[in-house]
Amino acid sequence: MSVTGVISHAEEVMGTVVSFHVELGECPVGEAHAAIAAACARLHQLDDIFSTWKPASPMSLFRAGSVLLEDAPPEMALVLQLCEEAKALSQGWFDPWAMPGSFDPTGLVKGWATEQALARLRLAGVKAAIVNGGGDIAVCGLPEDAHGWRIGIRHPWRPDALACVLETDRAVATSGCYERGPHLINPRNGRMLFRTASATVVGSSLPLCDALATALVVADDDGPDLARSLEGYESYIIRADGAESATEGIVFATEVVS
Repeated sequence: MSVTGVISHAEEVMGTVVSFHVELGECPVGEAHAAIAAACARLHQLDDIFSTWKPASPMSLFRAGSVLLEDAPPEMALVLQLCEEAKALSQGWFDPWAMPGSFDPTGLVKGWATEQALARLRLAGVKAAIVNGGGDIAVCGLPEDAHGWRIGIRHPWRPDALACVLETDRAVATSGCYERGPHLINPRNGRMLFRTASATVVGSSLPLCDALATALVVADDDGPDLARSLEGYESYIIRADGAESATEGIVFATEVVS
């Protein structure tokens, strides 16, 4: 869909829907459409590489020990390096090496892929864009007459309501079990039930926001202390009892009353 100066698109990929909102500025409309197509092609390519559901994907073969890292697509080494960084930053609460069935970067790779898609739009010279990869949000530029993007954070147990609206010009990722049921795993004890309902992280790197949001959920009672230790990253946590906490740098555009 497009209106004057704006193009919207939704792409089914990586088990979710990735949505694009692109404000053209001086970028010709044809070049913007081509950039969106290139972004979607990149998402499908990365899905083919990293899917743990496709038995013949390089990631599945790597997990099975059938492919060495040096023989895999170069993207895999980049993602492993990011996973090491995320593990260190999260004090081990994000640990793809501790997942059942061998190494699993799922908690980071969707954010990385979404950031890769945004890079295609940035190269085309669009004025501003937001790419939402199933709750992992990458942005560039600013929307018309605004100081930041307004990002609604879904309420974890009221699917028709927002918990809040954040205003930011950085990446945003939210993690929780309210949509897919228990699927996050505490890497230290294998637990899958948490008193943290959702965690949102804002920062410069979307893949690290993605990983850190997962870490804050599985850290559970230790999540607020971990959040305060994350230099350069801000967070907003909702507990299962309704309690909320946020670090100092979070900017709420609109408070949503429950």
